[in-house]
Amino acid sequence: MAATHRYELTLQWTGNLGAGTRDYRAYSRDHEVLAGGRAPLPGSADPAFRGDPARWNPEELLVSSLSQCHLLWYLHLCATAGVVVTGYTDRPVGTMTMDGAGGGGRFTEVVLRPEVSVAEEPMREKALALHGEVGAVCFIARSVAFPVRHEPTVAVRP
Repeated sequence: MAATHRYELTLQWTGNLGAGTRDYRAYSRDHEVLAGGRAPLPGSADPAFRGDPARWNPEELLVSSLSQCHLLWYLHLCATAGVVVTGYTDRPVGTMTMDGAGGGGRFTEVVLRPEVSVAEEPMREKALALHGEVGAVCFIARSVAFPVRHEPTVAVRP
């Protein structure tokens, strides 16, 4: 039997400026994501949609989720393959395209750009190849309806 995992949280809108949603400009897009006694995650809309640029927006969090999932699976695959990773930084980019008059849009692609360091030169080729295996196991990448590409680089840094 397959295991099932549930993820529960609370999303609370904090942007009522006194008039509720009486007008499109009358309310803030601010909200908080709360879960299990952790510090609140301050959220808002993208600044292009009247959001607060000092807060996380859903689009950034989606790109972050893909990057984090890739990192965690990649580290697992490297550890089981005997590749010693000594550093990892990703600078992912997500592309969202608006549909037009309706105001809707969708992600058309996310590109992960991990910069990986490995302990020894003979590990470099395998470290590079393992990025291609992550897509088959990353829960988040397997759940989205757009391509998630990766453009990794690997350097040797013991």
